[in-house]
Amino acid sequence: MALILGLDTGGTFTDAALLDSDAREVLAHAKSLTTRYDLSVGVGAAMAATLQNWGGQKAHISLVSLSTTLATNAVVESVGGAACLILIGFDDQILTRAGLAEALGSEPSFAIKGGHRPDGRPQTGLDKPGLIRAIEAVKGRVTSFAVASHFATRNPEHEREARDIIIAETGLPVSCSFELSSSLGGPRRALTTLLNARLISLLDRLVKATEKQMASLGLSCPLMVVKGDGSLLHVDYARTRPVETILSGPAASLAGAAFLADQKAALVADIGGTTTDIARLQGGAALLSHEGAHVGGWRTMVEAAHIRTRGLGGDSEIRADNRAMQPSLHIGPRRAIPLSLLATDHPEIKPVLVRQLEQPIAQPHDGRFVMPLMPDGVPTWLNRSEAKLAAKALEKAPIALAELATTQVALGAVDRLVRRGLLIFACFTPTDASHILGRFTEFDDEAANLGAQLLARQKTAAGDKIAETVVDIAQMSLDTLSLQSAISLLDAAFAEQGEAENIVSTSNFLTSSLKQHQQNKTHNNRAARASLTLELPLIALGASAAAYYPDIAKLLGAEIIVPPFSEVAGAVGAAAGSVRQRVMILVTQPKDGVFRVHLPDGLEDKTVLEEALDRAREAAKSLAKARAEAAGAKQLSLTLEEKIDKIALTEEKSLFLQAAITADAAGTPS
Repeated sequence: MALILGLDTGGTFTDAALLDSDAREVLAHAKSLTTRYDLSVGVGAAMAATLQNWGGQKAHISLVSLSTTLATNAVVESVGGAACLILIGFDDQILTRAGLAEALGSEPSFAIKGGHRPDGRPQTGLDKPGLIRAIEAVKGRVTSFAVASHFATRNPEHEREARDIIIAETGLPVSCSFELSSSLGGPRRALTTLLNARLISLLDRLVKATEKQMASLGLSCPLMVVKGDGSLLHVDYARTRPVETILSGPAASLAGAAFLADQKAALVADIGGTTTDIARLQGGAALLSHEGAHVGGWRTMVEAAHIRTRGLGGDSEIRADNRAMQPSLHIGPRRAIPLSLLATDHPEIKPVLVRQLEQPIAQPHDGRFVMPLMPDGVPTWLNRSEAKLAAKALEKAPIALAELATTQVALGAVDRLVRRGLLIFACFTPTDASHILGRFTEFDDEAANLGAQLLARQKTAAGDKIAETVVDIAQMSLDTLSLQSAISLLDAAFAEQGEAENIVSTSNFLTSSLKQHQQNKTHNNRAARASLTLELPLIALGASAAAYYPDIAKLLGAEIIVPPFSEVAGAVGAAAGSVRQRVMILVTQPKDGVFRVHLPDGLEDKTVLEEALDRAREAAKSLAKARAEAAGAKQLSLTLEEKIDKIALTEEKSLFLQAAITADAAGTPS
C-alpha cells in the first residue's frame, strides 16, 4: 500500500485527497478556503481534515504532492513580485516581440551589450560595467532579476556571468533563460524568464506554508510539486523554477479527470475561483504542448499539458458595462473576494453597502472593497504613494475602494498594488449570484443581496438601469459566465481539431448566434439560423461544476459528466503523478568539417558528425538523469529522441544542418 497525500491550492479553495496509489482508491478527502493572507492556514485545515476523515497512521504516508493554480492565476491576473529584466545582446526591437513590452508593463528593463551568435561564438564581450549600473539603478525597487541573452541556448556563458554578478551585488533570486528552455526564440525565452522571476516569491510562500503544516501534523515524508505537464518536482528544485508550475493545477486536474471519469476521449473543463482550464483527453491522457504553455494570452516556453486557461471562475470580478447601450456585464479575468464571503468574516461591510444604497446616485465604485495580502507588512520597494495606500489598507481592512482611493492617480496606484499581489478586490461575483438564486448558500446571503442591488442600479450608456431586480442581475451574471464559458470551450475544441485559435470568440456572427440560442430569441421573419454543438463528452470539474456546467452543456448540446470526487480532482491528480525531466542538446555545423555540440557548460567541437552525435546523446542522457534525480525520481527509465535535419544534394550525398537530441528521464517519486 503506497499512500500519497495530494494537495491542490487554488485561488478560492485548497483541496486534499489521500490516495492509495497501488489500489487506485481515494481513501479520504477534504476542502478548505484558501487563505491568501496566510496560505498555511488553508493548507493546514485541508490536510488536517483529510487525515481526520481517514483515521489511519500518519507514518504510513510516504509522500505529500502539491499542485497549485497560484502561478497560473498570477499570470492570468498579471500579478507577482517586482522583477527587473536584463536583456543581453538583443536588438532595440526585442520588446516589440512576443508581447514582451506588454508583459513587462512598468517594470524596469535594461539592454546590455554581449550575447552570442548562432554558432555559439560571442558577438562581443559582456558589458559588466553596464550591468553594474543597471543593478544600482533598481536596488531596493525589485525582488528578483530575469536574465536573457542572445542565443543563450547555443552558449549560456553571458547569462551565467550576469547571474553571478547580480547575486554578488544584491543577493536576490536570478532567473536565467537557458535554465528554463533549450529552444530558440529570444523574445519568448525572455518572457518566460520574466514570468519565472515574478513567481519565485509566490511559490516560496506556498512551499513554506505547506512545510510548516506538515511539521505541525507530524508528517516527515518528502514534499513534491506538480509541474505543468503533470509530472513531479522535488520541492527544492521547484523553488528555482516556479514557471514550470504554470498549469500545475490544471495538469493535476486532468490527471484526476482521467483517473476518476474513466473516459478515453473528452473535453475537460475545470472551473475554479479564478480560471477555467480547458483541455482535451485523447487516449485517456492529456496532450502535451511542446511549443510552450499558453496562459492568459502569453505563449511561454514551458512544456506543459495542452491546456487553455481563461479568466472565468466562480469568483471572477463582475462589472457593469457603462459604455454599452443595452444592459451588459463584463466578467473576469481578475479574481475578487465575493461579497458574501467577505461579510462572513467581516460583517461590518454590510452597513457600508447599505449607506451606498441610500445615496441617490449610483457611484462607479459602489460595492467594491479592498483587502491587503501583505503578511510581512508594507514592502520597502514601493514608491511613496503606493506605500501610503498599502499602509492605509493594512490599517483598515477591509476598506471601501471609494474611501481608499479618492483620485484617478490613487486608483492607478491601487491597481498596481493589486497587480503586484499586495491587494485584492472584493466585489459582486458569480458566487454571490449563486447565493441569490439558491444554488450555493455557504456564505452571507444579505451581503450578496446588497451587492446585487448596487450592481443592478448601475447605468448603461443610454441612462437605463442594468437590471430591475436582484434576481435579474444574478441570472444575468450567471448567463454571462455560461456564455463566455461556452465560447471558450468551442474555441478550444475547434483549435484542437486544427482550426484557428479563438475562431468563435473573434467572430461577432458566431458569438451573437450563441447568445441568441441562450436567450431563446425567435424571429418570425428569420430565414436561417446557425447552431454550434460540442460533440465530445464534457467532463466538468471543480467545486462549482455541478452548479454552473449543466447550463453550459445544455447551451452546447453536450453530454455532461461530473465524476465522483470531481471537487478535489486536482488533489487526486497530484497524488497520482510521476517524475519526468526532458533535456535537449543541439548539434550544428558552423563550417565545413566542424560539428558543434551546444552543452549547458560550453561548446565542444568535433570533426566527425557521428562523434558529435554520440557526445550529444551521452550529455542529454546524463543531464536528464541528473535532473530527474534532483527532481526526486527513483527507478528511472531513459528514452532518446533524435531529429536530424539534412538537405539532399544528390542521391548519395546530403548536407547536414543540425540535430536535436532529446533525452526523457521518467521515474517514481523517491
